[in-house]
Amino acid sequence: MIRDAVPGDAAAIAAIWNPLIRDTAITFWPTERSEAEIGALIADRQAQGHPFVVIEDQGGVAGFATYAQFRSGGGYARSMEHTIYLAPLAQGRGMGRTLLAWLEDHARQRGHRLMIGGITASNEGSLRFHVRAGYAEWGRIPCAGWKFGRFHDLVLMGKDLGN
Repeated sequence: MIRDAVPGDAAAIAAIWNPLIRDTAITFWPTERSEAEIGALIADRQAQGHPFVVIEDQGGVAGFATYAQFRSGGGYARSMEHTIYLAPLAQGRGMGRTLLAWLEDHARQRGHRLMIGGITASNEGSLRFHVRAGYAEWGRIPCAGWKFGRFHDLVLMGKDLGN
């Protein structure tokens, strides 16, 4: 079940997100996020009219998803960038596809044109996931992120939502 995230979900979201921040280059975020930061992010996204949702499985939060404007400025108002993360036990069970389809439908209903994912080039699973969902590689930025003492390339995958 997909539902709007609430500040009370911050601990469960942190349990999914922080190991990825701490242990991988899947995200370039340098430090773990506190429950207060996550609660503020949820409130901020929702106040801006952007979704921040969770997917539940067996009574608990199994993943989360959100999107926001790709870049600041009025010219980008219809171009969105998404974030989707799942708990390890939720991966490979269709929940990522379900969340992405939900985000795309939400964005379409609001007149947004593009959905973009910024993916670390070494994250082959996410690159394959996006290709299967109809995304194409729209750009590759060498050395865009710095983590664990080295640079990482960023791949921009995009999909035209048809609006």
